[in-house]
Amino acid sequence: MTADNEYPKASNATLIGAAITYVSGLFLLLSFAGPYWIESYPEMFSSFKHMGLWEYCFDRFRFPSYQFDKLFHGCHSVFSQEYYVIREWLLPGWLMVVQTFVTLALILSLSAQVIQACVIVRWPLRPILRYEWICISVTCIMDGLASFFLFLAVAIFGGNCYRRDWLLYPSFNVLSWSYAFAVIACMLFGVAAVLLYLESRKLYELRREAKNLVAQMQHSQPEHALQQLQQQLHQQRAMGGWSS
Repeated sequence: MTADNEYPKASNATLIGAAITYVSGLFLLLSFAGPYWIESYPEMFSSFKHMGLWEYCFDRFRFPSYQFDKLFHGCHSVFSQEYYVIREWLLPGWLMVVQTFVTLALILSLSAQVIQACVIVRWPLRPILRYEWICISVTCIMDGLASFFLFLAVAIFGGNCYRRDWLLYPSFNVLSWSYAFAVIACMLFGVAAVLLYLESRKLYELRREAKNLVAQMQHSQPEHALQQLQQQLHQQRAMGGWSS
């Protein structure tokens, strides 16, 4: 037997759960960075073009409440100097909550991927083999929380993106592919969490059965009975010494 086969490999359920987590993370990353959470219909010729969590794109847009005659044109970060005067309008409170939830989901996703990679490659070997069910349980919780946070993010964004106190002429706009990717990532993270939960329960049961088997083997060994007999003899001798 070669050294590569001296320890059990990761199960198929772990591999499938990790693969779904990686695919979910890719969708989430594209959604996080993509500037197409909502866009305007091309045939409407709106001055607003599209936006993401961190970027807005306008075409010679004039903000009605700004007292100076300034046109906002092109794509810029929401934190850029270009949008300084209208940042409060571009970043309402509910949108900052969406940014927070998506960011937390991304952090949880990346952390889960790192742990799953260590479980799959079996590094470090001893801790992974000893605490594999704990690692799988942790990644299950991370995927579940990522799915929950994304659900809150897409629900809040979908419920507020057509508000008339945000983008002008909301009826000209439609949800776009970055938002769709967040929805897909939310569902995939949920599927991965279920698979990893089932696998963690299985690993926990196997570990408990192995512990019970080892305990039974230890109690059934004659050396163990001999050690108990020797201890009793020592105790009897000690008591005889005290009585004399």
